[in-house]
Amino acid sequence: MALTDLTIQKLKPKEKRYEISDGKGLYIRVMPTGTKTWVFRYQYDGKARRMTLGAYPGISLARAHERHSTALMDLQRGIDPGVKAQEEKAKRKAAPCFQDLLDEFWELELSKTPSGKERKRLVEKDALSKWKNKKASDINRRDAVLLIDKVRERAPVGANRLQSVLVRMFNFAGERRIIEHSPLIGMRRAPEKSRKRVLTDQEIKLLWEALDLENKKIDIYHVTKLALKMILLTGQRPGEVCCMSWAEIDGEFWNIPPERMKNSEENRVPLCPMALEVIERANTYASDCDYVFRSSYKPERPISRQAVTRAVARHWAEIGYTEAFTPHDLRRTLRTRLAELGVTDIVAERLLGHKLQGLMAVYNRHAYDTEKRQALSQWEPRLSEIIGVAGLVASNVIPFQRVI
Repeated sequence: MALTDLTIQKLKPKEKRYEISDGKGLYIRVMPTGTKTWVFRYQYDGKARRMTLGAYPGISLARAHERHSTALMDLQRGIDPGVKAQEEKAKRKAAPCFQDLLDEFWELELSKTPSGKERKRLVEKDALSKWKNKKASDINRRDAVLLIDKVRERAPVGANRLQSVLVRMFNFAGERRIIEHSPLIGMRRAPEKSRKRVLTDQEIKLLWEALDLENKKIDIYHVTKLALKMILLTGQRPGEVCCMSWAEIDGEFWNIPPERMKNSEENRVPLCPMALEVIERANTYASDCDYVFRSSYKPERPISRQAVTRAVARHWAEIGYTEAFTPHDLRRTLRTRLAELGVTDIVAERLLGHKLQGLMAVYNRHAYDTEKRQALSQWEPRLSEIIGVAGLVASNVIPFQRVI
């Protein structure tokens, strides 16, 4: 007889399991516990076989008929539906989950980029907590949209950054056949305004006073204070400054290797008197650490970019500012002040580690070491004037040599 939902619902458990046929090898099995399961009995190569189609009511009567029809078609094509189901289950079990994808992406690509750690942190903070054990191939466009919308509620710019790294991550998954198609293809980023914050003379003065190691009113870790000074003195990115190592210092130059640069090109940064003084002060806290700006939590590691950002976010009002700023704004401030001092765009851009554009990038291979030093030699006296202290005399400064 043909089964109906009502018939199935009325089936009661007995002392032993039993099965009711729905025709053509499809049965509903009732266990003593009351569990009801769909079973397909068939013959393959002259042998009796059996495959489970799923438990009722999770697999409804209509869905059981669909699975039963598919199994019958496989039999007609000479395929054992039970073996096929087992193979698909094993393949499904072996399919990479989101955590597996992130691990592979980190090992083969992300770890080799200067901003890799920060991009991985973005994924771990929001996406991993939602999708950790979810199959990468099961993550769809709607999942991505809802995640990014949720992040955008608290951090509009952060949502765009997360979207960018997820776009690349799922493209990577497609290239390696972890998934067939990226769920983020064609997904537009929300518009964002470029930051324009440049510190005024008064704000620079207030900041420098707050960064004085003798200033106990502003409770910022001393090494973090020194790192913020170094950003303003050299114009390098906060992440590059935080991970500055002793091995990168060569006399009066700081050689940032390609793997730590956003443009993957080495940047040779001149160290003028005030910058050398900051390094000298940092050395008193570094002990045997390989990094100039040593972390207070992990003595063998440098301070993190997030720690520097948090320090500014927590204390900008206390410093006396009426408008918030970020460590990266110090880099923009230096670039703007160099222009005011008459430093050419080419020299300023090369100092900040930017690539030249167009044909200049191809044909102009000049290092600009002398010109970059001249630019910072103009900036330090101007900074000294702003903060109200006498500038150091370059000729009296001995290039930093670290002795451990």
